[in-house]
Amino acid sequence: MPRDTLTADRIVRAAIELLDEEGLDGLNMRSLAARLGSAATAIYWHIKTKDELVRLASDAVWLEVEQPDLDATDWRTAATAQATAMHAMLTRHPWLGQAFGSHLMHGPGQARFDDLSLAVYEKAGFSPADADRAAATVFIFVLGSALGPAAEVSLKRRLGKNGANAEQRMADAMTQAAEAAEAYPRLRARLGTVSAAQYTAAPDDSFAFGLRAILDGFETRLAAERLLPKE
Repeated sequence: MPRDTLTADRIVRAAIELLDEEGLDGLNMRSLAARLGSAATAIYWHIKTKDELVRLASDAVWLEVEQPDLDATDWRTAATAQATAMHAMLTRHPWLGQAFGSHLMHGPGQARFDDLSLAVYEKAGFSPADADRAAATVFIFVLGSALGPAAEVSLKRRLGKNGANAEQRMADAMTQAAEAAEAYPRLRARLGTVSAAQYTAAPDDSFAFGLRAILDGFETRLAAERLLPKE
């Protein structure tokens, strides 16, 4: 492929596809070049390093998070919509959770998300400093909630290397975990109502439950602050 037909945008989009399929460990310039029908050296004309490529790919997927219209809705509906959209994006791109711990990431895509987060919690009634804390609390919760599915994707990929049956290995591990849990009364009671696979997974609606609990706490705090005497 001639160099002038290769653009940074095409490279980043191809990198996202490769990352979705192979994870961070599967991203290399040779595989990416093959996907683009190019030479690996041609990529370096546009993006100098693999770290920079991961940063650009990471920032691009933040633009997938649909931003609620704060002028058309209340703060809690907006907060729920934004957090749910972020969780869905992280689930679609499980490598992004890994990248937080191994790459420096920044850019206009994430800045757009962060700015609206602050606006949401300022609209709720928090001071700028507390809006920052509220936004960080929700961000950390959403990121943590998405790490489970992301870890499962990464684990299946690793367990399935060299032709191994990843599903069977995981099923065997779940069975062993359930056997260990039988010694503890509360876990044993739960195992009486769910399968070994369900026991090792987060309960249904855990994300929605946790997000509601956090936002309930914010509302309680804001209500209490409104009752305080004005200085």
